[in-house]
Amino acid sequence: MRLQQPNVDSNNFAEWILKLGNGELGEVDNQSNIVVPPDLLIDVGDDPIQSIVAATYPNLHNNYTDGKYLEERSILAPTNDVVNEINDYIIHLLASNEETYLSVDSICKASRYIQNEDVLYPVEFLNSLKFPSIPNHRLRLKVGLPVMLLRNIDQSAGLCNGTRLVVIQLSKWVIEAKVITGSHVGNKVFIPRIVLSPLDTKWPFVLKRRQFPISVCFAMTINKSQGQSLKHVGLFLPKPVFSHGQLYVAVSRVTTRNGLKLLIICDDGKTSSTTKNIVYKEVFRNIHINM
Repeated sequence: MRLQQPNVDSNNFAEWILKLGNGELGEVDNQSNIVVPPDLLIDVGDDPIQSIVAATYPNLHNNYTDGKYLEERSILAPTNDVVNEINDYIIHLLASNEETYLSVDSICKASRYIQNEDVLYPVEFLNSLKFPSIPNHRLRLKVGLPVMLLRNIDQSAGLCNGTRLVVIQLSKWVIEAKVITGSHVGNKVFIPRIVLSPLDTKWPFVLKRRQFPISVCFAMTINKSQGQSLKHVGLFLPKPVFSHGQLYVAVSRVTTRNGLKLLIICDDGKTSSTTKNIVYKEVFRNIHINM
């Protein structure tokens, strides 16, 4: 649906994506591994993160303040740890002044039946916790960085979960940013700190984290990219995808075949042309029966 410039090449690419999503591509060694076409692959080089950044963000130093340049591209990866590593690497590359914002973490009063709470869960421990869709305790930002909202703030102004913005100004209490995706592109907005709590956690308490509800998004998780349309996607797979349809979601974000590049890394650290594609075909059979 996202593919532009309909022609033989884009039709073939669309068919390849559909077969990948349906689990119909040829399997390798009777496993769920598939072979990726060579024109979509890039080499691991001396540094895999440097390679995927160079392929997805060419000439970054001269373009990172251009909202259109940032709007069109992103690096996708399966896990938050990999995403954070890529974002930290790119932040370090950029020369502008950096501000670090620390969250205020506490345990929700409703869960304070825990004995010796302060001893078991000191503030330093709460600060170290990381959760999906919750900003980290330490948030590093620079003017010009692309960020993504992690919560709905004002839907009428386009400030929804998943909206991407570019940082314009950093102050102590609010962040000024410009919207670069959605129907409110170009609007300048102010983002305050809010209190966030993870929806699902293994801990016997509810964490309250007061922080700006954003994350740097030069790279984002595959799951977080759902709903995004991008002209350039760099898919970084130091480890295979781990859930149904995840690979399909990643490759179907792109609008042209030329805009998709994959970097797949083997256990020995070398580039691979095969990767796991997890598809539970019984899901489609059940849909067919229900219809």
